[in-house]
Amino acid sequence: MSKPVQGTPATVPVSATQAGNVRDRWSWAAAEVWTERMLTALEQGVKGGVWFSLMDKVFSRRNLEAAATQVVGNRGAAGVDHMSVDQFGGDLATNLDRLHDGLRRDTYVPQAIRRHWIPKPGSTDMRPLGIPTVRDRVVQTALRHVLEPIFERDFAAHSYGFRPGRGCKDALRRVQELLTAGYVHVVDADLKSYFDTIPQDRLVDLIRRKVADGRVLALIEAFLKQGVLDGLSEWTPEQGTPQGAVISPLLANIYLDPLDHHMAEKGFAMVRYADDFVILCRSADEAERALAEVQAWVAKAGLQLHPTKTRLVRAEQEGFDFLGYHFRGSRKHWPRQKSRNKLYDTIRSKTRRNNGHSLAVIVANVNRTLVGWFGYFKHSLRRSLATIDSWVRMHLRSILRRRAGRRGRGRGDDHHRWPNAYFAEQGLYSLVAAHALACQSP
Repeated sequence: MSKPVQGTPATVPVSATQAGNVRDRWSWAAAEVWTERMLTALEQGVKGGVWFSLMDKVFSRRNLEAAATQVVGNRGAAGVDHMSVDQFGGDLATNLDRLHDGLRRDTYVPQAIRRHWIPKPGSTDMRPLGIPTVRDRVVQTALRHVLEPIFERDFAAHSYGFRPGRGCKDALRRVQELLTAGYVHVVDADLKSYFDTIPQDRLVDLIRRKVADGRVLALIEAFLKQGVLDGLSEWTPEQGTPQGAVISPLLANIYLDPLDHHMAEKGFAMVRYADDFVILCRSADEAERALAEVQAWVAKAGLQLHPTKTRLVRAEQEGFDFLGYHFRGSRKHWPRQKSRNKLYDTIRSKTRRNNGHSLAVIVANVNRTLVGWFGYFKHSLRRSLATIDSWVRMHLRSILRRRAGRRGRGRGDDHHRWPNAYFAEQGLYSLVAAHALACQSP
């Protein structure tokens, strides 16, 4: 995050007059849908800014085949029909024929979503995840192929979540850039149950401003009205878009895009990743004005700010959490407590004292977790990584202590019996060593 973001949004502005191959500028757009002629029209702007006759693009055989390839490649669990991706792919031609005919004849009806509860990272709370059937995931992917470029074209530059060519690291770099520039008064905002509370009618109205194909709009509404099966209970949601559905991240971005542009027009520096956003300001007064603007917009949009999680903070004092990091001041950041707790839970499961594997196998298993974790948190303060390294070694010493016939955690003389160098010889991945190497890289 030390490198300043260069401000190169993944979109092509409305006024773009760039030379060169239009396909290069939209390389992520599905070629099965977006021809060069369509992309040129997208850049130049269609009449009235509204797109007609899109449904044939959704159910085209090429688009459905490309969508199926993505869904099968992503794997994922079966939905309420119990059909796995392997089963769907095993009779792909027949399944795609059915989808093509159903969409073309307007007889396709989405099946219920299977609700699955998963733990919130670093917490004992649970959050709902919606699992559509494989066939519905294919159709949603084909639908996203058609819709995404239309809306991506005008999305605000400071939105980073679930967008082509951007991600968490870009958002974090932007936050760091603003903090370094003196924007240390922060609106730390939290939308309460955002995905579950989006007003569906208002969302469809926003989509209708750019999409006039009634069949496509009806398909979107059908997905929004999908039943939800939770155990033996089934109901139809009256608001929201289910987390876990392929189309949901795009729909969620569409609904918050007006907020992005509103705050930019008011001159506020906002950084948003899906429903997680912060507004960085130069003064406390500016932060209070920014919060008031957000409160007014959110209330008008039929949403809610979390009453206790939304707050005004000074970065140099209490700091704030964003996308897994805790920021303190303009240059200090480390993994937030929930991120560390999630890592600790994973390491604990791999280093139980009664673990019957050899130390080499345990270390290799732990390393897989540490390497992946460091890939995201390598920009943290060195001392925060040293604390985690020490904690991991303590758990490994506890295993060795038990095997030596002793009780309790690894401590005291265990540090001399199995010093840090011993674990380095065993090949244990060191976050501190990896951090030092990363800092030397250009």
